Amino acid sequence: MNRFKIKNVKLAFVILMILAFIVFLLYYNFVLSNSFAKNKFANEMIEISDNNENTIFSIQKILLYSSADAMDNSDNLSLNNMSILQYSDLSIYIDNSQSVSDLTEENTVKELYIDNIVITSASDVGSKMLNYKNALSFGEYKDLNQPSNNRIDFKIINTNSENENNNYDDPTFYTDCSNPITLGYINKDILTNYSVSDNSKSVSFNGKVLKEANINLEDINYTLNFTIHIINKLNQSFAYNMKLDVNLDDSNGGIYNGYVYKGKTTSGSEYRFFREVH
Repeated sequence: MNRFKIKNVKLAFVILMILAFIVFLLYYNFVLSNSFAKNKFANEMIEISDNNENTIFSIQKILLYSSADAMDNSDNLSLNNMSILQYSDLSIYIDNSQSVSDLTEENTVKELYIDNIVITSASDVGSKMLNYKNALSFGEYKDLNQPSNNRIDFKIINTNSENENNNYDDPTFYTDCSNPITLGYINKDILTNYSVSDNSKSVSFNGKVLKEANINLEDINYTLNFTIHIINKLNQSFAYNMKLDVNLDDSNGGIYNGYVYKGKTTSGSEYRFFREVH
């Protein structure tokens, strides 16, 4: 009877070690790594839950004013070359007193910024933007620029002297959350080269111009999505993902009547800022 004999024991041992290592890698990738990932995810969820046991910041109230305007681009202001735009002003009030009534380092704002700005609508008509707007101009049209890098960084006001010397044309927020976040939305050039008809001697410089120009409101209704980030004085980070559906129409005519003004007092866990885990 012939016996199998290994001529090179060292080479066979190396091959066995390589095969064992490959088997271990496969076992780790397909079994152990999944188990570790599940445990890590579970631990992160527990940590998020523990960190958000108390509500530190939440959305308290939202105000929205929408109207329209017409820019006369003719040389002699003859109303025969106008560009029609729609604008909305948004005020967002932050509540920092649900868990603690007094100001502490936990509910005092150190940094505030907005990013992840996305504007969607049923039509691509016009040129849309969202940026900070001076609260003193709320309800009237003011031109705005696209935010740099699609992000709005706010200066935080901590003292009365800073308040007195501040330029509120720049993004500004009080450390104690006593003023709202004010934003402006503009959809420019919805209709260009618009001219007043021969039967009319004037044009409405408000939402009525949308009806006069036969602009379909369904084409300019829109949804705003953005994230509000707050960092408190303990360097803890909080975030709220805002989604706001703006319908310019209603059974009474909506913005065709000149303007739409809506307010919403918010409540419930869906309006709370969640503390982020890094």
